[in-house]
Amino acid sequence: MEISNEVVFTVCGLRVTESIVVSWIVIGVILLLSFLLTRGFKITHIGKRQAFMEWAVTSLQNIVRNMIGPEGERYVGYLVAVLLYIGTCNIAGVFGFDPPTKDLSITAALALMSIVLIQAASIRHNRVGGWIKGFTKPAALVTPINIMELAIRPLSLCMRLFGNVLGAYIIMELIDGLCPVGVPIIASLYFDFFDGLLQAYVFVFLTSLFIKEGLED
Repeated sequence: MEISNEVVFTVCGLRVTESIVVSWIVIGVILLLSFLLTRGFKITHIGKRQAFMEWAVTSLQNIVRNMIGPEGERYVGYLVAVLLYIGTCNIAGVFGFDPPTKDLSITAALALMSIVLIQAASIRHNRVGGWIKGFTKPAALVTPINIMELAIRPLSLCMRLFGNVLGAYIIMELIDGLCPVGVPIIASLYFDFFDGLLQAYVFVFLTSLFIKEGLED
């Protein structure tokens, strides 16, 4: 079994891999569906499509709100977008694509974005002085450990998502090669949908948890 991430083309010496192209496709599909499904919305006498979309968006927002709390309301939109992106990437295998999240560079970029947001949220809430002082909690003795967490947290976010998605991808490849017809379809429903959406939820949950910690005075 070969796990490849072929270079599709290069731009000014930068290699654009298959994972990046699939990510662009995922982003394009999400944007296109967002545009098509929200056209013609009304304030009164709404249709079934609008009612369903409002329910879906509200449900996703409430899921994130329950994670991050009322203090993090301004970050709900970003986290919902990340949830949709990772969830869609993880189920890309159903449509014949390799999940972009099995590429370490994709998960590393997501983790870096999250950790920058976490620190920015803490600085915005506590100011620079309060943010620096936070490294001394609960005691000045643990300051070096708290500083190390600036690197440990994004690494844990990155490796957790990457490892789970790559592991599921390898298992699916083995099942495709060893099991009779029908078994891979059942396994795909679990690994691509249940496990894929679960990993998206876990990533957003941990990011929300870290942001919530940073918003503490």
